[in-house]
Amino acid sequence: MNLGSGFFMSNKRDYYDVLGVQKGTSKDEIKKAYRKLAMQYHPDRNPDNKEAEAKFKEASEAADVLLDDEKKSRYDQFGHAGVNGQGGPGGGFQGDFGDFGDIFGDIFGDMLGGGRRRGGASRSRGRPGDDLQMGLDINFSEAAFGCEKTISLTKNVKCETCVGTGAKPGSSASTCDYCNGHGEVRRQQGFFTVSSTCPKCNGSGQMIKDPCMSCSGAGKKKKKIDLQVKVPAGIDQGQRLKLSQEGDAGAQGGPNGDLYVVINIKPHQIFEREEFDVHCTVPISFSQAALGAEMEVPTLGGKVALKIPAGTQSGVKMRLKGKGIQRLGGYGQGDQIVTVHVETPTKLSNEQKELLKRLSEVDQHSNPMSRGFFDKVKDLFH
Repeated sequence: MNLGSGFFMSNKRDYYDVLGVQKGTSKDEIKKAYRKLAMQYHPDRNPDNKEAEAKFKEASEAADVLLDDEKKSRYDQFGHAGVNGQGGPGGGFQGDFGDFGDIFGDIFGDMLGGGRRRGGASRSRGRPGDDLQMGLDINFSEAAFGCEKTISLTKNVKCETCVGTGAKPGSSASTCDYCNGHGEVRRQQGFFTVSSTCPKCNGSGQMIKDPCMSCSGAGKKKKKIDLQVKVPAGIDQGQRLKLSQEGDAGAQGGPNGDLYVVINIKPHQIFEREEFDVHCTVPISFSQAALGAEMEVPTLGGKVALKIPAGTQSGVKMRLKGKGIQRLGGYGQGDQIVTVHVETPTKLSNEQKELLKRLSEVDQHSNPMSRGFFDKVKDLFH
């Protein structure tokens, strides 16, 4: 079959399958997946192992494409044809390494005992703060329409006395005499030069001889703070909001970590959620089901009229278009699904009993499901 000059058949595996991730996976998750494979199959850990070397190259090529927004866009649209000849380690790196360069350096740093700082910062610029995570409870309507919440947490903040330097006001830090301010020490191992964090200054490149009395030289202190969090309309259970730079303070001038807020939605008395659709069950009487009716049913936006056709059966689902939850980003709304439940009366007056007895005598031809069922039973045993 001739596919034309613009297409070719590739025997390469799908890049997402190579890394074991799904389309839509975040860059952080792609990095983690690649890092795991690269640590496992790197040639330095698998000498003379051609299979491991091939898997390492395959994973590196996949990560190079999926961590580059432009390449990833072409790959998602055209597959391997969209990035043919532009893969990473398998075909040679080109231009700026970007996100892939950062993670590639992280892996070599870990393997050789060093390790890189977040964002590629030099050791002398300090250590980044830790990322933090906390939960936030919101109700069903707040998740559907969005809201703004105040959260309180205790975290490390920059010491106000020493402005994060760790040194007593009026004094300053001095250059570490063990690593000469580099924050790392190097030693020769065969053909390789191995770097590791300076054990004396812990990678900061500086020594504090006269520490701040307020923070004992740490440059940060515990403090309870309040933050405003904007919860977008349509957010779902377990999703996270990222508040950049709102995590723990860094050390020696390093950047703050991030704060992740995990959403927990409280159950609703009436509604249940399925993606962006809202479900609820509405009870109706036997007479309403048989004769039909128009009734008011609750929605997230208030009560609306719902027409019940004559002869409605219990369990029938009716759809109210656009009465569900707003999709994240504001692109339309889901629907509300109303499940009708026909109630059987439990306490009857004598008059009601008499009416039902009279009805049972004449309803043999008005129940098609029952008639069909018993006709099948009759055929089965004859």
